[in-house]
Amino acid sequence: MRTRPGWVEPEVWFRIVHVAGDGRHSAPMAAYRELRVEIALGPKGAFENGNIGFLTLQVQAARVVSAAPPRRDKLKPSKVAKTPRVAELLRKAIDWRRQLDAGEVLDQADIARQEGVTRARVTQVMGLLRLAPEIQEQIQSLTDITGRPPVTERLLRPIGTIADPHIQLLKFNETITATSNSPVRT
Repeated sequence: MRTRPGWVEPEVWFRIVHVAGDGRHSAPMAAYRELRVEIALGPKGAFENGNIGFLTLQVQAARVVSAAPPRRDKLKPSKVAKTPRVAELLRKAIDWRRQLDAGEVLDQADIARQEGVTRARVTQVMGLLRLAPEIQEQIQSLTDITGRPPVTERLLRPIGTIADPHIQLLKFNETITATSNSPVRT
């Protein structure tokens, strides 16, 4: 950081002074303690120069108040297992197909309006229905995962354009093996 000649880069110094109850207060007050934080802004020696501000907080005696920020690594929530997105999208595509067949919706544009997505997105999701039945079964049987899913919609799009279901299955297994280095049952 650049500073002008003769200027001192400001520093922030602080200290915490714990002021406990002195016993002269009534019983309800004994349940509380006072925490006083002295804050000095400026270069070293700011405390000696009297440049001090005070922040006082009354807390319950049993409560622990920390001046240090909590460690970041302990704040990370544990990952929650969830259904892979591609499985949810396939279920949605199957439901949309059922709605179209039952006459509940007129066309894919009607679905797009109801879902608040574009017609192109509806077409992309409906494209999962072009996958071979074996592939669809494997996608629907994906269990809840915490990490990266073994297969994504983006990986499946080119496979859905293949007309032969057997070639689709071969390409699917190649793709899964390449991305996860573990074979997929056929």
